[in-house]
Amino acid sequence: MLDDGRACAAGLVGGGFYDRPMPFGTSLSQDFRRLWAAYAISAIGSGIGYGALPLVAVLVLDVSTFQVSLLAALSAVAGAALALPMGDFIEQRRKRPVMITADLVRFATLLSVPVAAALDLLTYTQLCVVGVVQAAALIAFTAASGAHLKSLVPAAGRAEANGRFESTTWTTLSVGPPIGGALVSLVGVPLTLAVDAVSYLLSAAGVRRIREPEPVPVRRQDKRDITAGWRYIWRDRGLRSLFWNSQLFGGPVMMMAPLLPVLMLRDLHMQPWQYGLVAGLPCFGGVLGAWFAPRLTRWLGLHRMLLVFGVLRTPWLLLLPFATPGVDGFVLLIVAETCLLLAAGAFNPSFATYRMEVTEDGFMARVLTSWSITSRSVQPAFMAAGGVLAGLTSLRTSMLVAGGLCLLSAFVLPWRSAKRAPLPAPV
Repeated sequence: MLDDGRACAAGLVGGGFYDRPMPFGTSLSQDFRRLWAAYAISAIGSGIGYGALPLVAVLVLDVSTFQVSLLAALSAVAGAALALPMGDFIEQRRKRPVMITADLVRFATLLSVPVAAALDLLTYTQLCVVGVVQAAALIAFTAASGAHLKSLVPAAGRAEANGRFESTTWTTLSVGPPIGGALVSLVGVPLTLAVDAVSYLLSAAGVRRIREPEPVPVRRQDKRDITAGWRYIWRDRGLRSLFWNSQLFGGPVMMMAPLLPVLMLRDLHMQPWQYGLVAGLPCFGGVLGAWFAPRLTRWLGLHRMLLVFGVLRTPWLLLLPFATPGVDGFVLLIVAETCLLLAAGAFNPSFATYRMEVTEDGFMARVLTSWSITSRSVQPAFMAAGGVLAGLTSLRTSMLVAGGLCLLSAFVLPWRSAKRAPLPAPV
């Protein structure tokens, strides 16, 4: 529940979006910097270990292509199912211990892989269990950290705080995978996975250093309701629009992810180093967009930021299937990906800030859990559909469909002002 001061700063003036200039340059606390440092350590570890589980499956266990695909799908879907009751559990507890526990669980499960590999005990079943637990722990950490950030940072500083997290994400995505690739070559996949595991241990230590007391969570006596997060989203017109927009944007982007390397390496006959550049260089566009996001939010207002950059991030996927062999196609791919990530880097902090401001404190963890579960279920479905469509038609046709669906996401942005959501009735 928001107090009066927070409600005014939440951007709900006159029952609509916050369209006035947002404050910028708010001095963020030392505790926020500790949280930010912990996140940065975890993010660089995840970047270094990006795609490590499938690599272990291929290089260490020599499993089939189907088993690699099954590992990814099972991790996403089963992890989301395991996380289903977590939102209500997290909501009624202090968030920092949940974050630390989630980090320690990820540390222990990931570390079990190189340990088992060293003892020659590693199995495909263990990889599947690790993938599922990792996915569930990620959802739990995301829900708890979002609610925790809202209580830690005053409303006036949230746009800047979210911008810093977004910038860190894109920076680690730029530098992490190349470092990880070098480590894989030098020390092997299991030890590279151990580096990722240790980053979660350091993240937990960083969260533990935060000193500001957490607000006492409200204990409810009503029956546990795992649907409350979705019902809250559905009752808020702005949240509902952004919920559908995020699925219709994120799904096609993930649908394109396995198709692009096939296009580049097989159809366009590009070299692996070119694929690496197309995957890495555009991430600096995300860094730039996130860096400018608080300043642009101050100038445009939160609602216009969502609309402007929600539209600007949508057309670029349509350009990818028109890439041709040679330098022209290579440049087209880099420019299109950079423009997409530049707009996404500016949009995401505004989206996170808006969702944080309009969601009541007592529903924040459940809303974030419901959002994460949906995304982690929808995106693999899009990826599978893209592969099926490419098999039935052609690779470029499937990519065009993905680009068209991404463009449609602009039509479900919150074009009208939104009113506060009524609280869902208990079930």
